[in-house]
Amino acid sequence: QQLQVKLDQQVLEAEEEVEAYKSCLSRLQQEEKQEAEVSCKVEAEIEKLMLEEKELLEEIREAEISARKVSAERAHLKQQEGQQRAREDKYWHDFNHFHLQLQAHMEERDAVLASIESTSEALQLLAPTNAYNDAFHIWIDGPFGTINNFRLGRLPTIQVEWDEINAAWGQACLLLHTMAQACKLTFSSYRILPMGSHPRIADKKNVYELFGPVNPFWNSKYDKAMVCFLACLQEFADFAKARDIAYEVDPPFELTHKVEQDKIEGKTIQYSFNKDEKWTAALKLMLSNLKGLLAWLTKNDPLL
Repeated sequence: QQLQVKLDQQVLEAEEEVEAYKSCLSRLQQEEKQEAEVSCKVEAEIEKLMLEEKELLEEIREAEISARKVSAERAHLKQQEGQQRAREDKYWHDFNHFHLQLQAHMEERDAVLASIESTSEALQLLAPTNAYNDAFHIWIDGPFGTINNFRLGRLPTIQVEWDEINAAWGQACLLLHTMAQACKLTFSSYRILPMGSHPRIADKKNVYELFGPVNPFWNSKYDKAMVCFLACLQEFADFAKARDIAYEVDPPFELTHKVEQDKIEGKTIQYSFNKDEKWTAALKLMLSNLKGLLAWLTKNDPLL
């Protein structure tokens, strides 16, 4: 009986241990299940974070591309700003230069208009007396022809200032222009613009300056102006001759020195590539012809 009690006691203890082991095993299984669930959740969270990281990296890459584009655009805009500033500076520089030129031209115009007005008033005073010879005295000074004491031309040994040459041309243009007006003659191809010491000759398209200083090797406008003046002088001579023939004047008027295009007695009136001596000689012959026309006008003025 004691043995039976002892065995029952041992069985009871064994059953208790079994129950304890079962309880422990159940707890362990429950913990493993929870750990598995946690592990799944962690893996899902890691996968989610990795996906978010990938998206963030893509956003960073796009942001870097955008930043590079913005930087390039900024550099381009800065370059355009510099170019615009340069254009603006050039505009104001050109504007100021033009304004100064305009002011200088206006001053020159005022001086020319004052000179024209003064000359016109003088002509109006002289017109009733018909004193062309007093108003335009043509003479010679050694190798030079002169008009109102202004020498026309220059020599290697006598460098006449351009201001004096310009003044002589201005007087010559004024004289021929005045004579043509007195005769009511309009030149067929050219207009003489007597503007003080800055005379000009114009055709239908261009205006040619008849004043210096000019380049001795090439100045087509100055040469053209002198050739045009010579053509006007020849046209006035033709007018005088035709009028003498109409009034049966014998002999009719003829120029003292023959004119052929740009030459007088074979000497060209052009300055470019010409020797000073020959140019001055041609101008002297031109003034001689102009003096002849002036004499003809003075003689015939009462009849015009």
